[in-house]
Amino acid sequence: MKRKTILAIDCGTQSLRGILFSREGEILSRARVEYEPYFCKYPGWAEQAPELYWDSLVSVCRKLKKSNLKLFESIAGVGVTTQRASMVNVDEKGMPLRPAILWMDQRKSKPFWGQKGLLSTALNISGHKKKIEDIQVQGKCNWIMQNQPEIWGKTYKYLQISGFLNHRLTKNFTDSIASQIGHLPFDYKKQAWAKNLQLSKKLFPVEKEKLPFLVQPGEKLGIITLEAEQLTGIKKGVPVIACGSDKGCETLGAGVVNSKMASLSFGTTATVQTMSEKYIEPIKYLPSYPASAPGFYNPEVEIFRGFWMISWFKKQFAWKEVEKALKMGIPAEEVLNKCLKRTRPGAMGLIVQPYWGAGLDHPDAKGAMIGFGDVHTKDHVYRAVIEGLGFALWEGMEKIQKKTAEKIEKAAVSGGASQSDEICRITADIFNLPMVKGKTHETSGLGAAILVAKGLGWFSSLDEAVGNMVHVKKIFEPDQEHVKIYHALYSKVYKKMYSALEPLYSQIRKITGYPE
Repeated sequence: MKRKTILAIDCGTQSLRGILFSREGEILSRARVEYEPYFCKYPGWAEQAPELYWDSLVSVCRKLKKSNLKLFESIAGVGVTTQRASMVNVDEKGMPLRPAILWMDQRKSKPFWGQKGLLSTALNISGHKKKIEDIQVQGKCNWIMQNQPEIWGKTYKYLQISGFLNHRLTKNFTDSIASQIGHLPFDYKKQAWAKNLQLSKKLFPVEKEKLPFLVQPGEKLGIITLEAEQLTGIKKGVPVIACGSDKGCETLGAGVVNSKMASLSFGTTATVQTMSEKYIEPIKYLPSYPASAPGFYNPEVEIFRGFWMISWFKKQFAWKEVEKALKMGIPAEEVLNKCLKRTRPGAMGLIVQPYWGAGLDHPDAKGAMIGFGDVHTKDHVYRAVIEGLGFALWEGMEKIQKKTAEKIEKAAVSGGASQSDEICRITADIFNLPMVKGKTHETSGLGAAILVAKGLGWFSSLDEAVGNMVHVKKIFEPDQEHVKIYHALYSKVYKKMYSALEPLYSQIRKITGYPE
């Protein structure tokens, strides 16, 4: 049988999806397993059993095989894309030694580098000491070394979830360069493991032998083993191709191949990202991540717990809408679209700054909602949340444009919330740019499929693969009347909110002790 389909595995925070793509980028079949995003032993912790991800991968493969045996048996290649900065400690056999620590985990280690002597003095004088401390205390590898030294001592490899799943499929401790995003000894500019004297190696001193072997995205990292075939049904010998992080694959799957187009991800973490040949830092100390296109970079600004705020809104305020959607058998967002249709741009002066989590450039940030009056309803709150996320992404895009010196001419939208046309229209108005919506919202999976197709030799270049596999469903053009309102609110109100409220955020933190 001629093998003609691609299996993309997309392991996210709340679900794992297996998607069969054609050579043309069409979705032929899809299966999904949902799970709790994390469990927390202590406040602020976020952990998950690595076996849950593997069991979910096995489950979606079996579902796909059961639903269409012929398509499943025609798989020519497999690619894995996963959530970022979520790490697994494994032994020599690839068995987990502890739960995975996920990207949203807020535990902190103790600072250890630059704390004494002349180095400490030099960092203090230069004004870098606090930043250096803030960065290293976020390293979960450091926390394990300090608090669970016996686990660290037994650790054979320290892997991203992608590396863990790739090992289960191939028995190779090999991963993609484009997946190495997080608190790791990684040289982002050279896209390789850092050397001993480099800063990231000092801040995250993971032994070189505990790190996986890295290959470029689009290269083969192994083949399906007999053991993996027996569990998943994927034929032994099928090549597994290196892909990249979920956000990086999403950018590629959205058709973004240069700095003149941005990728807006409406996911749990909202991001604005582009593709650049130059290494830049859109925010100081925030590197450009390795792109899913070999040798390229993804400058990015993220809004922590971005469109997670929709889940928060549904849970706290929209139980009637959620119940109605369940009865109708449609996503709750479709019912919530009516909230947006019933309100006007600017939400009658209600403005949200969606800093539900602090960032490198906003260390004391908290979420803020200002402008309340007796005219405001639940509809206005929902619109203000959506608009606030749009403003935050626009602010991020401005930072990227300033560093790349390239004007962004259009943007592609992807992620769960991009299924809402109303949210896409609002974003087009805020950015004053055309918003391109692809034929599928499974953009991360499509990006992985593009890399597999290139790795299989189906296309001579990544640009050719993107041109053949990415298809536009709709383009949302900005409404200039709405653009004027949003521009005024952004420049005269939103951009001034953090500086005005930051002293109060700091006092709140001191008085209540939250966040730590």
